[in-house]
Amino acid sequence: MIAIGADHGGFKLKEEIKKYLDENDIKYEDFGTFNEERTDYPIYAEKVAKSIQNKKCECGILICKSGAGMTIAANKFKGIRATIGFNQEVIRASKADDDINVLVLPAEYINISEAVAITRIWIATQFKGGRYEERLQMMENIEKNEMI
Repeated sequence: MIAIGADHGGFKLKEEIKKYLDENDIKYEDFGTFNEERTDYPIYAEKVAKSIQNKKCECGILICKSGAGMTIAANKFKGIRATIGFNQEVIRASKADDDINVLVLPAEYINISEAVAITRIWIATQFKGGRYEERLQMMENIEKNEMI
């Protein structure tokens, strides 16, 4: 299951991504926000990240205007590997090489069709494993030693 969340700046795009997920029978849980009223992105980054940490969801999608705030907030949580999805190529490589488990969409900089295409690629791309697994282990060691 995919956890999905957005602040007010990403609300409209979140609703469009949900349509794509519904049309493709992809299960998700919506952690909000549920309207365009001003709110703060760390709230939704935390909800999505914790749903992955507690294994309620396998991965997540976060959406805000630039993507930067959500990415920073999500990456504060152990085990979260979030990156901004500006284009399909970057997301394909990020998922294959770095096994990103949170896709962050920058609502102000991509249109709906780009966002759907990026989401589709992210879902479809498989992690390569092998030497890339060793790198993930290195990051986990950094988390153990540096994140309190």
